[in-house]
Amino acid sequence: MEPRRQVTREGLEEIKQELAELINVRRPQIIATVAEARSHGDLRENSAYDAARHDQMMLERRISELETFIRNADVVETNTKSGVIGLGMTVVVDYDGVDETFTVVGAAEAKPMLNRVSIESPIGRALVGKRVGETATFATPRGSAKLVVKEIVTKS
Repeated sequence: MEPRRQVTREGLEEIKQELAELINVRRPQIIATVAEARSHGDLRENSAYDAARHDQMMLERRISELETFIRNADVVETNTKSGVIGLGMTVVVDYDGVDETFTVVGAAEAKPMLNRVSIESPIGRALVGKRVGETATFATPRGSAKLVVKEIVTKS
């Protein structure tokens, strides 16, 4: 049995949209590509066919992963009124004198380049449960680092 995976409502919707795109758009495209490559004859030396089948296999694997994730998703509602950082919350922190904004999300939603940090990451784990004014400490390859929580951003 697959473990339950925490996700925000928005994150689950994004995953459902990706799944729909793969099933309704990409799958028919790849099926057509496989059929076209197959029509070129001898499959033993047909690199276009091999590549198309590989793409099809990777697509089907991703579809299966997304379907499993959706079945096992545990949607966590964001409660910004609690004053305590949790899943789905956006926070402003002081990180070495620079204000940074992070959104704590489920592992499947994480996009570090967009400051969407996984609740399972060192930064995410350090922030969860903190309040404005508290310091979150986490491990880095160079030692420990500290974030001072300045604000919990509420959505209007």
